[in-house]
Amino acid sequence: MSENQGVGESGNGLVDVHEGEFAGWQVWQSDAFEQRAGPFYERRQDDGTMLTAFRAEARHMNGAGFMHGGCLMTFADSALFTIARDAMEGSHGVTLTLTGDFLDPAREGQLIEATGEVVRAGGKTVFVAGIVKADGNPVLRFDGIIRKVRGSR
Repeated sequence: MSENQGVGESGNGLVDVHEGEFAGWQVWQSDAFEQRAGPFYERRQDDGTMLTAFRAEARHMNGAGFMHGGCLMTFADSALFTIARDAMEGSHGVTLTLTGDFLDPAREGQLIEATGEVVRAGGKTVFVAGIVKADGNPVLRFDGIIRKVRGSR
């Protein structure tokens, strides 16, 4: 499938996915790094919280056959901003800190999902706590701080 097949514009840099496993989700087509690393899909759940996910592929694995820790942390970094979407109030942001505790390995073929909560938001700082699961099994617990910044130059 080509990069643009099965997606349509929805504004805010997000595109709607219309085909495949993630039909009904959205993806940031404008973030080249996340497209190469993932792509990472997201959607708002019925309870209003955000969920982000991707399918683990061979290219995400390390030499031992488990998901590379850097891939999990890249996904967690992306998830920070998905989880904090409402608290960001349309602002851009940068990650000030990101810490993670690896709990269990993730394997090829598993559905990798992240959820979390904004622990505190005020002024220009947003604190987020989250969990990454592989087929429902916790594999990474993470905490991060986002600093809101003005738009790009």
